[in-house]
Amino acid sequence: MTTIRCISPVDGRVYAEREALSLEAARGAVARLRQHQRAWAGRPLEERVALVRGAIDRLEAMNDRIVEELAWQMGRPVRYGGEIGGVRERADYMTAHAPRALAPEVVEDSPAFLRKVTREPQGVVLVIAPWNYPYLTALNTIVPALVAGNAVMLKHASQTLLVGERIAEAFHDAGVPEDVFANVVLDHPTTSALIGEKGFDFINFTGSVRGGAEIERAAAGTFTGLGLELGGKDPGYVMEDADLDAAVATLMDGALYNSGQCCCGIERIYVAAPLYDAFVEKAVEEAKKLRLGNPLDPETTLGPMANLRFAEVVRAQVAEAIGSGARALVDPALFPADDGKGPYVAPQILVDVDHSMRVMREETFGPVVGIMKVESDAEAIRLMNDSDYGLTASLWTADPARAERVGREVETGTVFMNRCDYVDPGLCWTGCKMTGRGGAMGTHGFLSVTRPKSWHLRKAVK
Repeated sequence: MTTIRCISPVDGRVYAEREALSLEAARGAVARLRQHQRAWAGRPLEERVALVRGAIDRLEAMNDRIVEELAWQMGRPVRYGGEIGGVRERADYMTAHAPRALAPEVVEDSPAFLRKVTREPQGVVLVIAPWNYPYLTALNTIVPALVAGNAVMLKHASQTLLVGERIAEAFHDAGVPEDVFANVVLDHPTTSALIGEKGFDFINFTGSVRGGAEIERAAAGTFTGLGLELGGKDPGYVMEDADLDAAVATLMDGALYNSGQCCCGIERIYVAAPLYDAFVEKAVEEAKKLRLGNPLDPETTLGPMANLRFAEVVRAQVAEAIGSGARALVDPALFPADDGKGPYVAPQILVDVDHSMRVMREETFGPVVGIMKVESDAEAIRLMNDSDYGLTASLWTADPARAERVGREVETGTVFMNRCDYVDPGLCWTGCKMTGRGGAMGTHGFLSVTRPKSWHLRKAVK
């Protein structure tokens, strides 16, 4: 048996541990989901919607416990109240729009023919969820998948072992059958074996590029549908007509919130020359306002990174950049909790950076941002596109037409104007290049967990 452990970044102790299912037990769990999926899909849509909404209500009712558990598991400060606000917003939108998203597309309904396309559930959906926003990312797929009539298996990250259990508790208490939604603890070999055996009809994975590649290899030849949200290196571009104060406050929050561990967090910023000096000065002041410490302290605004190895990546990238000529503008001594070797990492702003440095090209996923001066839109576009990733880009200007012109040339999944680090439930959440493939949220979130079925019914034959 394999033991899966969550090591708390707060104090380094084992916070939770569970035994992973054996391959045979995991196969049995998949078989039960498949056996009961058709009956679930046969229930009226409004009934499935009501049960899912009830589950969200139960999650909200246990939020105080969830917030404290999140602090222990992955280090997010309790002062922010967890993720239930975003969960509610997204779940409410998806359940309200399910009838429209799942409605048949009628091409012809005449005395001679009925021609239409319906959306059929994929069958059994596997959700492999990450630790950084463990409720939001999991429920992005769980909600539309269940509403559309699929059975769902959830495998959560080892860093957030208890999250899957809480989600299962809420859904089962609300009346979603245990044989329709199952939370499981699996090791990597068992997961790969189930995928390779075509145990699932659709797989959604949010995580690293390496993890996405491993899933693609496991699924090779099975023709299983995959939704992959992988790495990111999201840029911000501040144009000379931007609202400076708003740009600084929002982009620095996007770069440093959750210790920089956000899928669409800001990792690099390009600022038009006329605003560059003022932007950098104000950005440093924003960073200095943060309080790094124990996430269970209500005064803490920046908790530890979720795992020591993540902190080591951040420190290595910063050290390499400084060694290549970058300047660090935030004195780590202002943040005594950062001892230079543990998971508590002080926020940092780097200038005199360029794209020869890993910190400007590779995913950092920590409380660090590099800032560069640019002389034109063309230069900013070239630098924003000089990346293997493309999830979001944040453009700051008073001119919507200019934002659209620039946005059309940026290789990304979402273009923001005067905001960042947000998932709009009404739009498709997607990426390009090594950020992955597929789409969640909005109508597209239902398209990925269903398949089209065409009907050509000739009503009269003479």
